Amino acid sequence: MKLSLHAKVILLVSSILVVDQLSKFWIKLNMSLGQSFNVIGDWFLIHFTENYGMAFGLQFWGEYGKLALSIFRIVAVILIGFYIASLIKKKMPAGLVLGIALIMAGAIGNIIDSAFYGLIFSESGYATPATLLPADGGYASFLHGRVVDMFYFPIINTTWPSWVPWVGGERFIFFRPVFNVADSAITIGVFYLLLFQRKRLFHDEVIEIDAEQ
Repeated sequence: MKLSLHAKVILLVSSILVVDQLSKFWIKLNMSLGQSFNVIGDWFLIHFTENYGMAFGLQFWGEYGKLALSIFRIVAVILIGFYIASLIKKKMPAGLVLGIALIMAGAIGNIIDSAFYGLIFSESGYATPATLLPADGGYASFLHGRVVDMFYFPIINTTWPSWVPWVGGERFIFFRPVFNVADSAITIGVFYLLLFQRKRLFHDEVIEIDAEQ
């Protein structure tokens, strides 16, 4: 039986969320903070860290910034959901719709961490993993949880030559950021839209603007 585009969106988003949350639960319950193990040589590691704020571990305005960021993500996901419904109603190409659905799925995955992980997990220590539903409660309040990251690709791990100005002798690692399945979905969705759906995405907006004039 052929699936409708609406069903494909639900299946895609659900699949990403299941894989994202299962991987994060496993990390939280089995690894201590900062723990790593090699998957492929020294350039693909599972490394447990937690993101306190925006991408790449940035954080602004303390707890209020964290709350504002969480609320912004929730509003953004709701708007994306309405936008996807609008595209499906207009019978837009499946590639465009599913590319945007990837971004929505990734955003939801990280929202779940921020919203609920502080309530259901204990604090992850540098010597012991977290516990699920601890008797004395979680480590943070609603919307103040931390996002779990684990994929680390230090493909280049070397030292700058001493003759290089300003950075000579310092460590150079590429690729340094640690990320998760949800981050990957967002990145893939963005690049897919820019590479393969850019004309369709912006051309449709131009048509709508012209029609209103």
